[in-house]
Amino acid sequence: MRKIIHIDMDAFYASVEQRDFPQLRGKPVAVGRAEARSVVAAASYEARKYGVRSAMPSLQALRLCPHLHFQPPRFAVYRSVSGQIHSIFREYADLVEPLSLDEAYLDVTRDKKGIGSATLIALEIKKRIREATGLTASAGVSFNKFLAKMASDYRKPDGIFVVEPEKAADFISALPIGKFYGIGGVTAGKFREMGVLTGADLKSLSREFLVSRFGKAGIYFYDIARGIDERPVEPGRERKSYSVENTYAQDIKSRFALIAELYHLEKRLARHLEEEGVKARTVVLKVRYHDFSTFSRSRTFQVPVHDFASLHESVRSVREAFPWDYGKGIRLLGVGVQHLLKEAVSDAGPIRQLSLF
Repeated sequence: MRKIIHIDMDAFYASVEQRDFPQLRGKPVAVGRAEARSVVAAASYEARKYGVRSAMPSLQALRLCPHLHFQPPRFAVYRSVSGQIHSIFREYADLVEPLSLDEAYLDVTRDKKGIGSATLIALEIKKRIREATGLTASAGVSFNKFLAKMASDYRKPDGIFVVEPEKAADFISALPIGKFYGIGGVTAGKFREMGVLTGADLKSLSREFLVSRFGKAGIYFYDIARGIDERPVEPGRERKSYSVENTYAQDIKSRFALIAELYHLEKRLARHLEEEGVKARTVVLKVRYHDFSTFSRSRTFQVPVHDFASLHESVRSVREAFPWDYGKGIRLLGVGVQHLLKEAVSDAGPIRQLSLF
């Protein structure tokens, strides 16, 4: 049985800003710009109390919280702090799988430091992160990646939660359907319409039924309702692409609505590129119509895209060559990039079986 830890930094970007600018501590902070067509990249816990969330339009965030403090993103700083955090991870585990700048899976089945407990390792990592960076992290501990991910979110911020094998079924059964990792807002809404409100409800559905309603994703839903996740922690996995997509409750049926939705997707994707410090030479558009027919188009550019402005222009070029059929209704849009080029970041900072306890 594996021993998996999921570490997730608490409101990472916003917490870095509050750390570096003491006047912002205890106040609602959003990382982003307070201007039309901008979105919130991250929100502090003080801002979240007002309903401010990442990816929310900045002007909407200001309406919810008029005294919200906006801080322009400093991705080079976030990458530097992330380097410190991931260096700490590697002191405790050889198998470290970064998910983003601020979260990672660690397989501590083999104990590098001889601590003897996955839970104690997680507590020590949290302590080390606070001492090195002044920031807090939350941790989840369990026997697979899905449960560790769910556990890390259970007692945020600055929390730790352990899902033991004998308690996994009860933990999953009580989870609200919208809290399941891998079930987005649109899919959660569909489940609620079916009367599926909790993990227990999801577990009552057969594999055949879930596949008939959700395709291959139905297999994943069937497994996680039973705590099944055989994915290993994969260290050093090199990203080949980045992509974002959205499934819409109401079909897109006009060019104006299409452009508006692509704009939001471009903003999300550009943020990933800036966070990770990468450029990309190929841009991909994906569309799925109401009848589930799916098409994609791509174009490779001589000058790589690296930020919102260059991505927006490249997407426009691909969009204009795409044979749109608004009459069919568009139910899903996706924007992605391939052929990645990693940028140098000048300011980046530097065995035995365990029980869970």
